[in-house]
Formats: sequence, structure tokens, C-alpha cells
Amino acid sequence: MPIEVKDDKGNVITESLPIWKKRRYLLVMLVFFGFINIYTLRINLSVGIVAMTENKLIVHENGTEEWYKEFDWNTKQQGLVLSSFFYGYICTQFIGGIIAAKIGGHIILGLGIFITAVLTLLSPIAARTGIGAFVALRVLMGLAEGFTFPCMHQIWSKWAPPLERSRMAAIQYAGTFIGMVISLSTCGILADTYGWESVFYVYGIVGCIWYVFWLAIARASPANDRFISDEEKRYIEACLAQTKSTPTAKNIPYKDIFTSAAVWAIAASHFAENWGVYTMLTQLPLFFKHNLEFDLSGSGFIAAVPYLVLGIMLFLVGYLADWFQERKILTTSQVRRYFNCLAFVSQTTFMMLAAYQQNRVLIIVFITFGASLGALSICGYGVNHLDIAPQYASVLMGISNTVATIPGIISPLIAGFIVTEQTNASQWKWIFILTSCVYCCGCLIYWFFASGELQPWAKEKTEEIVEKKINESSSETEVTRF
Repeated sequence: MPIEVKDDKGNVITESLPIWKKRRYLLVMLVFFGFINIYTLRINLSVGIVAMTENKLIVHENGTEEWYKEFDWNTKQQGLVLSSFFYGYICTQFIGGIIAAKIGGHIILGLGIFITAVLTLLSPIAARTGIGAFVALRVLMGLAEGFTFPCMHQIWSKWAPPLERSRMAAIQYAGTFIGMVISLSTCGILADTYGWESVFYVYGIVGCIWYVFWLAIARASPANDRFISDEEKRYIEACLAQTKSTPTAKNIPYKDIFTSAAVWAIAASHFAENWGVYTMLTQLPLFFKHNLEFDLSGSGFIAAVPYLVLGIMLFLVGYLADWFQERKILTTSQVRRYFNCLAFVSQTTFMMLAAYQQNRVLIIVFITFGASLGALSICGYGVNHLDIAPQYASVLMGISNTVATIPGIISPLIAGFIVTEQTNASQWKWIFILTSCVYCCGCLIYWFFASGELQPWAKEKTEEIVEKKINESSSETEVTRF
């Protein structure tokens, strides 16, 4: 059935293309694979560090045996190494949003992933140079990747019709979790088979290959893509006509943004969700190996299961959220609030159940349920920036992701201080309890302060920009007539 929308002149614009002929969904799939790369490059260390610090038995030619660790890092040093990426990552979120708004998110996204891939290839050299060099390299990787998430909201502001935002963002975020699954499930096998260095070489090369395809296909907007059909281009432009603007650092309303309750509700939820994600990413392989007694390959594979289910769930809930809006069953505000808070309540419950469980099968089941239901939150805070101020979405994402990067820095460090004996179940229990408390706080803040409506300060600025353009156009006409 053709999709109809009216342009700003009242003309009916239709689109009847099947999804595989829509250029915007080719871009979505490229983004999906790009975000797989972002997370394989980011978290391969979570499994790699287990192999790097493993106590191995070496049998010498003379028959003597010796236990040997290539990197004899204690738990606090491991926490420092795991968190060092985020020292750089937090620095480029906000500026990344501004730069993306000025020169185009597709350029910055591509470069961010490419630079991270190149630095990943240099990781084994840096690690053998010393822990300081390795930490410095991880900081540089964080700086490069810090631009990527804010860029995506700028790209969607040009390519995503409002009633397709949830599903397009859901596919993007699915890439992050599929990346986690691939990295967690394969890094252990790579490390066991080819050595820990392979976890950096394989994904670094894949990231570079993706960049070649991105350069060839991705464009800033439908107007810049010479391969898009006229039908699709007209439809996208008609859908975005009410929110179209050209934000610059000069007209971004910083005061209104930083004093907006809706913005901080997004940031608080983003912080809470990332606390859980980063805690699980950095700690689950260690928890499964040392506390649940899985081997290296098994710990990585089992740690990937919650994110495999989450990635699958994202495809479903993204379409479900758009369906509720298309059928006018729920308003945008209701969809964001209900989906987001249901996710946090579920995660709080299942993490608490995991904390007080002794059976390792049930622990894995509870963690899997908790992580997978987090998919609902992506249709809440994850796309909410585009609702409240679409023309400043990349800037808002830069702000919320800056706040949400803090867990990546402090969570591994706190875990390193709490879990001093990695086989001690009572110490691991507090990791799950702390994560539950953070989820609960994020839920409460979002429920009371979130909004899915265009904010007054965003609407006013958009109208000012449009009026300015009309006046400029009128002035040029008068000059021509004269």
C-alpha cells in the first residue's frame, strides 16, 4: 500500500517502493554494520584481557614447568585498562555533535570508525611497550569513537521520516549489540586458536574494509545522493518539511538546552542504561570465567547470549513503537515513556534476581532477560533527541552520551575495588545490586521529566530560521526587481 504525505504546499506525495529499493534503508544497513564495527573494536579487549592476563603453564625443553603471565596486571590495573577507552570517549561527544551539525555526520562517522580500526591494529605493539602506552592508545581510540554516536542523530535528521525513526534507530542500535555478540563469542576462540593478538588484527582489518564501502555509498542527505529515486527523495523531504533547518553553532540555543528537563531526562536514562551495558560488557567474561567456572571460549560465548537476544529484540520493538504511533494508539510521549520505563523496571528486577541466585543456569537466564528487555529503552531515550529538537539532535546526543560515558570510566574501576577476589560470589553480588539501583533511578527520572513533543525553544528557533530565509529570499527578489 503506497504511503502518502503532504508537502509544505499541500500536494500529496506518495511512496510505493519496496523496502529493498529504498536508498535510506541501504544507508541503515551500512550504519548497522558500522555500529557492529564500533563495538567489536571497542570491546574485543573485554575478552582479550582475559587471555592477556591468563596464568599459563609453560613446559620447557628440559622438562621443567613454569607458570607464566604475559601481562601480570592486578584487578585494579585491569580496571584502568578497561576504562581507559572512555577517558578519550567522553571528551569528543559534545564537540562531535556540533561538528556533525556543521559539516555532516556521515564524514565524521566514517573517519571515527576508520581511525579506531587503524589504532586497533597497533594495539599489540602498544601493549608490549608497556601498560602506559596501551592505556594511551585506548584513550586515542576513545577520542576517535567519541564522534560516532552524535553523528548518527545528525544523519537521521536528514534521512529518517518521523514515523520511521524508532525502527531506523533500533536497527542502528541492534548493530551495537550484534557487535557485542560477535566480539564476545569469537574473541575467545580467536585468542585460543591464534593468540590474543588476533582479536585486534581481525577486527581492525574488518573496520578498514567497512570504511571503503561507507565512502562509496554514504551521503549527507537525499539531495546529495545521485542514486536515490525521485519518488523516495520527494517523500523524505515532504516528511521532514516541518522540522527542516540548518543548525549552526551560532543559532544553537545552549541555555535552553542545558536548562531543559526533557534533555536531562534523556541524559539520566542514557547514563543508567550505559551503566548496565558497560558493567556487563567489561565484567561478564571475568564473572563467567572466575565465578561460574567457564573456560575462556565458553565465558565469551555465554557473555554474548544476552546481547544476541537484545539485538533480535531491537528489530521487533522498533517496529512495534512506530506501529503504536502510526495507529495513533499512543502518542510519541507515551511511547517513549512506557517503553523506556518498562525496560528499566524489567532490568532492575532481573538484576536483583541474578544477585541473589546461586544456580549458574538461572543466573544466565536472569541476566539474559534483563539485558534483552533493555531493547525497549532504545525506543525511549535512544531516539527521544529527534522528537524534542530534531535540528539539534546531534548536539543533544553529544550531551547525553557525554553523561552516559561516565559509567564506562567509573564502572570498571568500582568493580575492580569491589571484586578483589574474582572467585568470591558475595563480592560479585554487589555489582548486580549496584546496577539495579542505577536502573531504578533512571526509570524514575525519565518517567517524571521526559517528553516526546517538540520543545518550545526548538520550535521557536526553527520558526526564526525559516522566517529569516523567507526574508532573505524576499530581499533578493526586491533587489532583482530594482
